[in-house]
Amino acid sequence: MAAGIEKWHPVGRTVLALLAALAAGMLVLRVAGYAPLPALQVMFQSAFGSPFAVADTLVKATPLALCGLGVALSFRGGQFNIGAEGQMLLGALAAVFLGVRLETPWAVGLVLAASILAGSAWALVAAWLKTTRGVNEVISTLMLNFIAFWLVSWLVHGPLQEASKGYPQTELVSEALWLTRWLPPTRLHSGTLWALVLAVVGYVWLFYTPTGLRLRVAGSSPVAAATAGIALHRMTWLALAVGGGCAGLAGGVEVLSVSHRLYEQFSPGYGYMAVAVALLARQHPLGVIPAAVAFGALEVGAAGLQRAVGVSAGLAGVIEALVMLAVILAGRRDVAA
Repeated sequence: MAAGIEKWHPVGRTVLALLAALAAGMLVLRVAGYAPLPALQVMFQSAFGSPFAVADTLVKATPLALCGLGVALSFRGGQFNIGAEGQMLLGALAAVFLGVRLETPWAVGLVLAASILAGSAWALVAAWLKTTRGVNEVISTLMLNFIAFWLVSWLVHGPLQEASKGYPQTELVSEALWLTRWLPPTRLHSGTLWALVLAVVGYVWLFYTPTGLRLRVAGSSPVAAATAGIALHRMTWLALAVGGGCAGLAGGVEVLSVSHRLYEQFSPGYGYMAVAVALLARQHPLGVIPAAVAFGALEVGAAGLQRAVGVSAGLAGVIEALVMLAVILAGRRDVAA
């Protein structure tokens, strides 16, 4: 009985934290002069009230699921990868670089493979810094986010800017490479299914393969792993490479399905939000899917709140930040463990 209570304790802690964050958000709305319950109804209707709303929620959830899966797998290996934002940007950059040059549908796989490799390579910079220089991966992955942002900013203002020079953005990728839209005129695309499949693959790999077992042992008990002969440095590289590859894929999918180009504010913070997604999922690959849908609904609901009620973007951002903070605080013990 005690074991059962302990098993569900982290889940209960997260649920309570989410309820507390939601209550705090409603209080903020009340103080700002808005009726909390109608505002909550607007958020729910914006996220789930129609097929278009559900499609928008799933579109937002797709990059969150891919980035969140990358963060969760890195965390499982004991690597606190906070760099999914930069890894996603590098994946998007690789997709655009090839996507404007290739015009055949068969090249979709090549473009997405390049995105995975670019995200992994960016994450492996942090792995190299940790294993050779002892640099904490939290610091290095976070700093690499800023480098990636300014690199993209320079490129879209300069070498990769569209020929018209009208906006800081690249040319459109070839239309032949665009991912299939499932329910036109909604934006729901095949990348959503890929995120679901990758979560299942990540689950099988993590829990049913020898490599996944070694990764989990290295993440949960480095001393025991070293005693068992597991190469900790190799697991560091593996955890960050896999995590970076998932985030890089998120960038490639976003380019081929939604934006079709790269621009300065390409990501609204998906990589940072992915940390909360991974924590809400209890670092479980399959749990990443409902967690990403929850945060995708929060994003869409907050936008709907701005349109329907006139809530400012800053106030909607406060509600989102409260939920993210609650999830991070509730999951801090699990990460430390």
